[in-house]
Amino acid sequence: MTRPIDAALEELADEFELLGDWEERYRYVIELGRDLAPLSDAERSETNKVRGCASQVWLVTEPQGDQTIRFRGDSDAHIVSGLIAILLRLYSGRPAGDIAAFDAKAALDRLGLSEALSSQRSNGLKAMVARIQRDAQALTA
Repeated sequence: MTRPIDAALEELADEFELLGDWEERYRYVIELGRDLAPLSDAERSETNKVRGCASQVWLVTEPQGDQTIRFRGDSDAHIVSGLIAILLRLYSGRPAGDIAAFDAKAALDRLGLSEALSSQRSNGLKAMVARIQRDAQALTA
């Protein structure tokens, strides 16, 4: 049985393949970031800040009553906001166990992000994924 998280990855991969080159994909990623709901000033706190990112990144983790987790996020950099939007499409609203078990490295490879991003952006993306998975694991413990 395909998990919704896997279906979301395939949908994103299909969208990326339709775009062709990385210049178009970067524009699309930036566009995705523009659609993020803004965080409040209070949510842009040290607690929600993601360490290991060159840009300012905040992730809000909201456990839901049905064992799923809702994530919200924002950044001061357009491309990073788009990367957050991609992660939210993959992870937000999913069961904590699915999030913790999901192979993020394979997903990022599938989308081609691993080789398309600078090492600094790639490290920041890994830091965001680590934070999401750490929060999910804490809720499954």
